[in-house]
Amino acid sequence: MDSGLTVRHGVVIPESELSWRFSRSSGPGGQSVNTTDSRVELSYDVASTTALSDVLRARALERLGSRLVDGVLTVTASEQRSQWRNREAARARLAALVLEAIAAPPRTRRPTRPSKGSVRRRLDAKKQRGQTKRLRGRPTD
Repeated sequence: MDSGLTVRHGVVIPESELSWRFSRSSGPGGQSVNTTDSRVELSYDVASTTALSDVLRARALERLGSRLVDGVLTVTASEQRSQWRNREAARARLAALVLEAIAAPPRTRRPTRPSKGSVRRRLDAKKQRGQTKRLRGRPTD
């Protein structure tokens, strides 16, 4: 593996801050399912990381608050039969979660008003629709 987990340009989590745990997995695996530790748990201490600046760390702690246990984010992967593939899946999942957590907040919406022409066209269309419905009634002699 490389020296760390790249989240985005400029943000790389060092391998020393990632903690791995392996256990037996339920699910696919055939006869080897009871003998190999293919389930992977990848833990990352968001609260005490050096990979994120203070602003990004605060943003990540706020957005990941419900998923954190004592400031540690844990991701589990057990879909694949091989431990290697589950390790790759866990790394990708962790990177995606951290990337989403440190993303800049969306721009605030500037309220706009409809143009006079669009308001007039909308009202004209409503009047036309009402006229069409009125003409559907019984004819009066």
